[in-house]
Amino acid sequence: QVQLVESGGGLVQAGGSLRLSCAASGRTFSSYNMGWFRQAPGKEREFLAFITSGGGARNYADSVRGRFTVSRDNTKNTVYLQMDSLKPDDTGVYLCAADPRGSYYIHYNYNYWGQGTQVTVSS
Repeated sequence: QVQLVESGGGLVQAGGSLRLSCAASGRTFSSYNMGWFRQAPGKEREFLAFITSGGGARNYADSVRGRFTVSRDNTKNTVYLQMDSLKPDDTGVYLCAADPRGSYYIHYNYNYWGQGTQVTVSS
C-alpha cells in the first residue's frame, strides 16, 4: 500500500505559477504509475496528468497540455505538478493518485488517493 500527501497549493493570480508536490510513503512508490486530478465544485473529477513509474512516459489532458508539467523523483518518493500560466478555470482541489488499474485518465481506476490541496486562481 501507499499513502499520499499533497502540498503546495494556494492562492495565485491569473498568469502565475505553482508547484504541487505529492509525497508518498512506502518502499514501493517507484513501482507505481501516478496521476494528477482536479476536483472543482459541482464538477466531475478531471484528469490532468499521468506519469509512468520510471518517469519515461507522460500524458496530459488537452486543457493543461503546454502549461502543466508532471515529474517525479523516486529517490524522494515524490511526484510533482508544475503549473504555469494559470487561469481562473484551474481553480479546484488538486489530488494525486497511484496505481491505476485500467485507463489512467479515469479516476475510479486508481487505488490510492491523497487528501488534496486547494488551488485558487484569481482573475
